[in-house]
Amino acid sequence: MAPYLPIRRSDLTGGTRLVIDATTGITDLVEAMHERIARLPGLPGPSAPGRTSGLTGFVYETVRRVTRAVGSGIEIGLDLMLPPFGSDEPSPEREATLAALNGVLGDHLEATGNPLAKPMALRRDGRALPTDRSELAASLPEAADGVLIAIHGLCMNDLQWTHEGRDRAAELGRRLGLTPLGLDYSSGRHIHENGRDLADLLEATIDRWPRPLRRIVLVGHSMGGLVARSAFHQGEAAGHRWPALVSDLVFLGTPHHGAPLEKAGHWLDVVLGATPYAAPFAKLGRARSAGIRDLRHGALLAEDVGEEGEGSPFADRRRPVPLPSTARAWAIAGSLGQREGDATDHILGDGLVRVDSALGRHRDPKRRLAFAADHRRVMRGVGHLELIWSDEVFDQLAEWLGRESLEAPPMITDAS
Repeated sequence: MAPYLPIRRSDLTGGTRLVIDATTGITDLVEAMHERIARLPGLPGPSAPGRTSGLTGFVYETVRRVTRAVGSGIEIGLDLMLPPFGSDEPSPEREATLAALNGVLGDHLEATGNPLAKPMALRRDGRALPTDRSELAASLPEAADGVLIAIHGLCMNDLQWTHEGRDRAAELGRRLGLTPLGLDYSSGRHIHENGRDLADLLEATIDRWPRPLRRIVLVGHSMGGLVARSAFHQGEAAGHRWPALVSDLVFLGTPHHGAPLEKAGHWLDVVLGATPYAAPFAKLGRARSAGIRDLRHGALLAEDVGEEGEGSPFADRRRPVPLPSTARAWAIAGSLGQREGDATDHILGDGLVRVDSALGRHRDPKRRLAFAADHRRVMRGVGHLELIWSDEVFDQLAEWLGRESLEAPPMITDAS
């Protein structure tokens, strides 16, 4: 029997491309520093900002060209000498590594066509669901007429809802009589891009689900909650059918109004960019993925991002997006503090997300999220990651989601 390999040949190809990209990026950085230091005060810089001229510029360009040529040669060699290898079996170690890479560099991986870029997929036990309806029915003979979809956060994947052998989200779905699924996606892409793709994926799922769907429950952890809100908003705007099936939206530690660490990261960009000789290093800070930068304020829509959103970390230019009026919304915040009103709630929250942000509170009434008082809760002594593994959290969700809705959502079939 061939030995089990947790990596695939495509991983080596993708890793090679990343090394080449990193090498050329460092070359660009060194050249930009060289140009800044060598520039004479009062004289204009070269026509291409960050580039040197003459023999010096030729040397840097030669380094870049040689690096790219070596990378292309390695890829060709891998294709010619190595047969495809590695197992299609989901490996937690490989999945965790890919998730972290995609969280930090997901937009770059996608833009460069890197095979390490993760496609969005609804998955069961780490395997993507078949796109053919008959194959899906064969793979899910026990499919219920409702689904619970767990949406992971930044740098994570759908397998990481499992801790110490237990998948709390899957247990919750079965307890509610729903088929539990996980959404896997590249968390380094813009939140609005993932929201758009999720909206399209759920619309397609209606048509290929083995039974007429009656209920959808979305459970989002951290960034996953923002992706769910973006998807719902874009799905309604597109006239999709699936938003009418969503009975409940659950948010676990979701930074509805941003996360402090990304605000601090943007401040560093601003400071470095304002310092002449340190300005080239600001490019390193801006290498943070689009998804991470979206966490500065919790940007859900395409118009929330772009150059107009740059500047002060406190300049919040988001278009307010209220909670859906057709689905129940629930929010759980974690807090490292032990008492209500503890300064920890405001400063640290669950270690990554402040309590006010997780509960949708905001000084601006237009930006506040109208969670009902009995639809929100603070879990004391629970950190950000512990929210997806806590028995107390999922017991609370089981109690909430088990309540009958005031009005049952309509049933939608592929013929609707």
